[in-house]
Amino acid sequence: MFCYQCEQTAHSKKNGIGCQTAQGVCGKDATTADLQDLMTYSVKGIAQYAKLARELGHTDNEADVFILYGLFTTLTNVNFNADRFVELIAEAKQIRDRLREAYEHAAVEQNVPIETPEGPAVWEPATVKAGLLLQVEHAAIDKDLDIVGEDIVGLRAMMLYGLKGVAAYCYHAHVLGYQNEEVFERIEKALDLLANEPTDAELLLGGCLEVGAINLKVMELLDAANTGQFGAQEAGAARTTAVKGKAILVSGHDMQDLYDLLEQTKDTGINIYTHGEMLPAHAYPKLKAYPHLIGNYGTAWQNQHVEFAAFPGAIIMTSNCLIEPQDSYKDRIFTAGPVGWPGVPHLEHGDFTLAIEAAKAAEGFTEDEEEKSVMVGFGRHTVLSVADKVVEAVKSGDISHFFVVGGCDGAAPGRNYYTELVEQTPDDTVVLTLGCGKYRFNDQDLGDIGGIPRLLDVGQCNDTYSAIQIALALAKEFDCGVNDLPLSYMVSWFEQKAVAVLLSLLSLGIKGIHLGPTLPGFITPNLLNILVETFDIKPNGVASEDLAKALAQQAA
Repeated sequence: MFCYQCEQTAHSKKNGIGCQTAQGVCGKDATTADLQDLMTYSVKGIAQYAKLARELGHTDNEADVFILYGLFTTLTNVNFNADRFVELIAEAKQIRDRLREAYEHAAVEQNVPIETPEGPAVWEPATVKAGLLLQVEHAAIDKDLDIVGEDIVGLRAMMLYGLKGVAAYCYHAHVLGYQNEEVFERIEKALDLLANEPTDAELLLGGCLEVGAINLKVMELLDAANTGQFGAQEAGAARTTAVKGKAILVSGHDMQDLYDLLEQTKDTGINIYTHGEMLPAHAYPKLKAYPHLIGNYGTAWQNQHVEFAAFPGAIIMTSNCLIEPQDSYKDRIFTAGPVGWPGVPHLEHGDFTLAIEAAKAAEGFTEDEEEKSVMVGFGRHTVLSVADKVVEAVKSGDISHFFVVGGCDGAAPGRNYYTELVEQTPDDTVVLTLGCGKYRFNDQDLGDIGGIPRLLDVGQCNDTYSAIQIALALAKEFDCGVNDLPLSYMVSWFEQKAVAVLLSLLSLGIKGIHLGPTLPGFITPNLLNILVETFDIKPNGVASEDLAKALAQQAA
């Protein structure tokens, strides 16, 4: 295996080196890693024929959605079930072949020459796991490193990993009933480009920015899906301590799964707790209307071994952020959607009966804990509703600077940088945060500025659109560009959704982003130079020094 798609990758501080052993740092074994590469390769083949068919007026929604789902399963900490990938690769071949037939039929009917794409489009996967593992050389991310060099391989990787993040966000929107044909078309074109294994650095860099632009459209779609289904976020407190009673803990990102679970547990006496990226659920009116959505338990994904072991109920993992279940809770954890682990029961079709029965059988919390809470719900609707106060506070000098401190948390050293940064922000500055990285500091009381809290929780990484819209609205109010605002981006990256978000910011022309705690393994020294020269990317240094530089640069 060779994998360097996440920040936690072995030897991540040395560019170009990733996990190459029997097991990745994430817990993914070599067999699963290789099958995931083949899954990605299969999806490229679907996209090649989907693109050709679409050009002749034929679309296939099942294929479009499978592309999203197939890529989603290959994200870091999503699906570790090797047998599931054998099934998915076989399904991918059937979909690809169906699209090929539809395309060729349309070409004959319209009297146009039939094109025969190469690579993934004509690959014939083996039908059993052992045979597939002999075909891995087709799909390895670094398969022609010796020919094209590490910079080209790195650019291809950045584009592909960004597309994986796009697919995940887009799948979240699809689950909520929102999709967009333009998005499907652009995803297919981007995958088709990668399927042809380009060697032109400028073309690939342009492809990366196109992925960022696609992601902006997707995040707008997901924002519409979340607010359309559950209402615009409202500011309020989310309890972070336990309440006596039976309990189910929901982690991941999937709000639809949470809603379905709330419906199925009404009047059962079971309390529902969120975990990790599900914290913003307590800001959505339709979700918080359920009185048994009782609070948020625990912190970010990397702490689940300790937190899940201590939770006295059933646990449901939706979407990403699963790590190897421990024996202490393996009999009461369940997966849903694209998530999977060998031997862990998978909940199909939104039916949470197994988890509900497990919760009833578990002890539950035996007493109420002292009530504590954190504030949530400062999405774009909340913040922009008081935009006039924010603008006036800036004009009067009460607010001197904004910091967007967002992104993923993780187990590797270096993420205390963000805690130190937030703790040291001056009293006349405002921190907007989103993503699970906020658990490093979201329980701190930073006070307020004229009634405006200094710490504003915008939501999940899925809510990046909100942060972008807030920045664009402020730029409009001050009649300036986003780069001219007293605003700094301090972004922590971990996996492929973070790559998609970073590419979105770059596609908007936003410069001076601080990125860390360590840089992705696929960012070679030459690629870093390009990013620094073109976008003024700033790798993390010392928190106090980076903070001082950000404030000094704005003052200048």
